[in-house]
Parts: sequence; structure tokens; C-alpha cells
Amino acid sequence: MKKLIAVASFTSILWASCTPKAATATAGSSTSTAEQIAEGKTIFENSCAKCHKLPDPTSHNPVQWVGIMNSMAPKAKLNDDQHQWVYDYIISVKK
Repeated sequence: MKKLIAVASFTSILWASCTPKAATATAGSSTSTAEQIAEGKTIFENSCAKCHKLPDPTSHNPVQWVGIMNSMAPKAKLNDDQHQWVYDYIISVKK
């Protein structure tokens, strides 16, 4: 039984440590400062537009953006901070 608890604990810790930063933030809440959000806008406009037309930030809800950002950030070679700033910029845009 002790072995089972140890394996379950290790698995939980491993899984939690591999969760991408944007996914750990509460969907729809910003953790960045106004300056970081402004930097996120610049990164969004410059990095994302290199490969495709910029999507409308209001076209998806915050939860959907988590998945989109998790798939696109590695392609854009964003570090964790940049990833968070772009996500926070996108969810800050109102309809």
C-alpha cells in the first residue's frame, strides 16, 4: 500500500510540474502588469503575423485560448513569460 501511495504521489507531482504556465492560470484572469500586457500585444502582432493572419482575440473564449496558445507558443519560440504576456493580452481584449 505504501508503494502505491508513493507512486501516486510521484505521478501527481510529475504531472503538475509539466503543466504549461498558461494552463495553470485561471482562464480569463490576467497575472501580468499593464506593461507586460503591452509587450504581449507587440509579441502577438510581430511573432504571430510572421506565419499567418492574426486571429481576432475575441473569436475564442479564454479556455479555448489556453489550448491555442499551448500549441502555438512553441512554434513562435516564446519563453514562458512571453507566452503568459501574449495570453494575458489576448484575454484583455474586449468585444
